[in-house]
Amino acid sequence: MQKSLLNTINSPKELRLLNQKDLPQLALELREFIINMVATKEGHLGASLGVVELTIALHYVFNTPEDRLIWDVGHQAYGHKILTERKDLFHTNRQVGGISGFPKRDESMYDAFGVGHASTSISAALGMAIASQLKGDSEKLHIAVIGDASIAGGMAFEGLNHAGVTRANLLIILNDNAIGIDPSVGALKQYLTNVKKGIQRKNNIIKALNIDYSGPIDGHDIDKIISELKRLKTVKGPKFLHLITTKGKGLKQAEENQVTYHAPGKFDVSTGDIISNTPSEFSKYQDVFGYTIVELAKQNKNIVGITPAMPTGSSLKYMMADMPERAFDVGIAEQHAVTLAAGMATQGLIPFCNIYSTFLQRAYDQIIHDVALQKLPVIFCLDRAGLVGEDGATHHGVFDLSYLRCIPNLIVFAPRNEIELRNIMYTAQLGLQHPIAIRYPRGTGVTVDWKQPFSKIEIGKGVPLKAGNSLAVLSIGTISRNVEEAIKSSGFPEAIAHYDMRFVKPLDEPLLHSIFKKYPTIITVEDNSVKGGFGSAILEFAATNNHKNTIKVLGIPDTFIEHGSVMELQKSIGLDVAGLREFFGLFLQ
Repeated sequence: MQKSLLNTINSPKELRLLNQKDLPQLALELREFIINMVATKEGHLGASLGVVELTIALHYVFNTPEDRLIWDVGHQAYGHKILTERKDLFHTNRQVGGISGFPKRDESMYDAFGVGHASTSISAALGMAIASQLKGDSEKLHIAVIGDASIAGGMAFEGLNHAGVTRANLLIILNDNAIGIDPSVGALKQYLTNVKKGIQRKNNIIKALNIDYSGPIDGHDIDKIISELKRLKTVKGPKFLHLITTKGKGLKQAEENQVTYHAPGKFDVSTGDIISNTPSEFSKYQDVFGYTIVELAKQNKNIVGITPAMPTGSSLKYMMADMPERAFDVGIAEQHAVTLAAGMATQGLIPFCNIYSTFLQRAYDQIIHDVALQKLPVIFCLDRAGLVGEDGATHHGVFDLSYLRCIPNLIVFAPRNEIELRNIMYTAQLGLQHPIAIRYPRGTGVTVDWKQPFSKIEIGKGVPLKAGNSLAVLSIGTISRNVEEAIKSSGFPEAIAHYDMRFVKPLDEPLLHSIFKKYPTIITVEDNSVKGGFGSAILEFAATNNHKNTIKVLGIPDTFIEHGSVMELQKSIGLDVAGLREFFGLFLQ
């Protein structure tokens, strides 16, 4: 029986002691380790399987962590983590108190830069390379591994543009597998396809930027990769290596169904088949959006849909399939998505721009300058708002109410259920004088029969959900479900009134005045940062109008929340049913 190589390796130091002829065997073992672990613990699968040979080669050739290695986004870094002193901890990946699913600087000295959002690696690595130059260190290597989807992002091009006029000791490795989460799109994808086919003989984009280009080479031939990496170590200045890989390499289903096996959940190791959970009777919020926009677009020819590289995750895929000429995947380009929507709005179209809450942060200037300042009625649909679970701090959508509320001319709405989401989408496409942001969570809703006839929502109007005689709770969005359950089980349900304010901007001031006159104590609840969010808006309202009520603000504390299930994270910060019930009880003794 062949001795396990992976069991003898805890760090790159042991890896470098191996004979190069043994590395293909190590690749098989590393792939098997990743497959077995993700099958039971869940996580991102396909991307890490596709770079096993590259991962081994990088740590074999370069002196990590002295040489700086940066993985763009970080979906593909599981093999890196396993080889860099975290093999025995890997079973805790993405779990509360365990290691992060993404590279993270305070987790390991081998994680040179914290990632989670795309297209950042080239700029970060170049910054490190310039820093080494300034310190007089000409030997240290700085390596950025970036995918063909991420390199299409604007920030990556900004980094390439700068790198080409430096003599920085920078190596950019393009992991070209023609897919991000969904298939890559755009003219750059076609260019890279032509390069792979050998028909792009002229006009090499990378060479034109004054960066040494090599490749493309087989990203699963470990000897070729090592040979080329050793050669590139001797090349001065910025250089670029083009690798062709297969996402999901080594697991048949992951190779054949790359979108699903990006993060497949639990699956059977022996067959590769996904273990299906009992189907929920409820729909995902993203599907409520996806089906509703198709329904509305069939009635309104001016509606268009836009997403930056998330057609599956946002469920815009339904519109792309039904009316492809009116639905646009623009790739990992949030800034472009927002200003594209603005341009469309100037011509009378009604753009629904669907972007994850955490990714809209990357287009903040465009929201202000290109949309709100010009009062263009773009409809922003912010998926994955609030806590999103195991993806952790880089992906929680807990700042949107805060960063959007301060922008003039922008309406901000959070539906408490699927019907409200459906109706605000209907209302927005009827015609607004201002842009609107609609934020809703990851996962399933609470209403089985949500496909009700459309009903117009009055802008800026909240709704009373329950009367009470002592205490008023004001909630925004789907966290109202926890509030409702906490009130029911509090022992004092008759004492607690509950209002769904729905709009963070504009606030329903007449309703608020009536609440402040009736209830001496008011509690606000949101799954957004307590700094600058919904609760802050209520405090500002009270101060402006000289109300003296006791106001308590509950939400995401002023810290970055790490990874874990949504229920675990809510419990840790007191936003679960039990935590809310206990807090309400403090004022009803």
